[in-house]
Amino acid sequence: MPKQKSHRGLLKRIKLTKTGKVRFKAPNSRHLKSNKTGTELRSYRKSRYARSGDLRFLKKLLGRGLRSEERSVADEKIREAATAAAAAPAAK
Repeated sequence: MPKQKSHRGLLKRIKLTKTGKVRFKAPNSRHLKSNKTGTELRSYRKSRYARSGDLRFLKKLLGRGLRSEERSVADEKIREAATAAAAAPAAK
């Protein structure tokens, strides 16, 4: 059986980070900008990250495991709490 191929159209539009998050360019930032405020236009410059609701679909297209931004933030908080707990007894 041949290998599962990643969706080429999707790969052209996203970037996978080292931690497995999916980064993409903000929508609505290409054209028809004259009726948008400067604040809106500046916010379109920032990269966006896939949310947890989209990951099931993206995993299917890419054929690999991914992480959402919410999950990454939660993991970071857990890691910080663990390092703080480990450092606290050593200080006594």
